[in-house]
Amino acid sequence: MLVVPLSIGLASAAIAQQSPVAKPTSGTPVRRLKAERHPEIRKALNNLNRAKEALSKAAHDFGGHREKALDLVEQAIKECNAALASDKK
Repeated sequence: MLVVPLSIGLASAAIAQQSPVAKPTSGTPVRRLKAERHPEIRKALNNLNRAKEALSKAAHDFGGHREKALDLVEQAIKECNAALASDKK
């Protein structure tokens, strides 16, 4: 753990030299990452939401297939939202 004593030593040296501002540095530049927008996933979410709306308004059950398709679309929406939430960038 040389970082803490080194930082204290640098700060002490800076104070001893009467510098106006003492800033300990790690030597590694800070890089700020912009959040990714993921336009493909967002477009897919838009399309999935429109498909969900269309399936919800459909007049017939089609032997259970419409209901199953609606469930799968809702699952896909949840997965896309989870993908966006899990992105740390």
